[in-house]
Amino acid sequence: MNDLGAEQQALVDALNAEYAAVFAYGVVGAFSNPTRADLVAAYAAAHRARRDATIDALEAASVTPPLPSPAYSIPFPVVDPVGAAQLAAQAEVDTSIAWRSVVERSASGPTRETGITALTEAALRLANWRQILNVAPPSVPFPGQP
Repeated sequence: MNDLGAEQQALVDALNAEYAAVFAYGVVGAFSNPTRADLVAAYAAAHRARRDATIDALEAASVTPPLPSPAYSIPFPVVDPVGAAQLAAQAEVDTSIAWRSVVERSASGPTRETGITALTEAALRLANWRQILNVAPPSVPFPGQP
């Protein structure tokens, strides 16, 4: 039985999305265009920082954060730089969805602010990956919509 409130459950879900994004960026780094190594490293670091901050927020709310899974499923084969960029974009879509849920389900101002900031950051990273992939338009009107 889950006795977490909606806000805490949304944060747990966002943490799980961040865990998956960190994993995905490991795969992205292995197959990405070498000229994008700094970009991939910066985005991976952003997800690690958001993961750590979410763990801290959950612990501050007396919620035991879940541990990461030993591995995560990749939604499609990644064997080249295009697949790597597509996986990075998918990781940003997934984290956008999770953080939008935090915004929608937050009961406190600080959690809502964290959710908005995280959603905005994910949307900006997604727009950059979509631009790299020549997807038009590079941004979407309402990021995080499932």
